[in-house]
This record gives sequence, structure tokens and C-alpha cells, in this order.
Amino acid sequence: MSEFDPHFEPFRLNFLLRQHPEVVDMKGEVVFAAEQEEDRISGAAWSFDGDYRAYLRDSGFKLKLMELLDTLIQYRAMHVASPWKEGIVWFRDGKLSIEWLEHGSTHLTNPALEYTPATNGESE
Repeated sequence: MSEFDPHFEPFRLNFLLRQHPEVVDMKGEVVFAAEQEEDRISGAAWSFDGDYRAYLRDSGFKLKLMELLDTLIQYRAMHVASPWKEGIVWFRDGKLSIEWLEHGSTHLTNPALEYTPATNGESE
């Protein structure tokens, strides 16, 4: 098995950003989580300043990001690079970045937590 490449995630996020340069102007976040039993994405909460829902859906960006998150979850699980079950993709300062969180850190896996987006946008 190959070693975990810490540049894999930022490379893939930057590649997606180059495919969708319109995303550079967006400010927001995507909170995501994987199923407990499997290393596959099971849900996400999208929150942005401004109304970008139509663009995210119609451009294919939303689907591409969800597929990428599924790939990154599987990659981290394969290399036992903990944490890998949930996190946040940040859209800010013209960049995409990812923050991995311990399982149970978001409202997607811990119903006791209330979702408070970091931005002022609407959730989707």
C-alpha cells in the first residue's frame, strides 16, 4: 500500500476550483459526514453568503464536490489518516480548504449539536 500523501487533498480541491472559477467569489462552508459503518459520504449541509444554490446545482459543482468528498473519505480511511468521518470544506479568500473533525463533532452525526453556519448565508 502506498503512503498517505498530504498534498492529495489540496491538489484535488484546487483542481476542482480551476474547473469552476466562479467559486472563487463565494464565501461559505459545506459540513459533511460519512456513515458510521462505511467510509462513504452520507450527508452534507451547505451554507453560503448569497444565493448560489442554482449555480452550485446547475453547473455540476455540487455533485463534483460530493464525489470528491467521498473519494477523500475513502482515501483517508484506506491510509488510516484520522480523522476521516466528517469535516468542513471552507470557501473563503478565493480558496477551498478542508478541515477534518473527529466523529460526532457536527450536527450530522450528533443530534445534540445545533447547526450554526459560520457564514450568514442560507443552508441547503
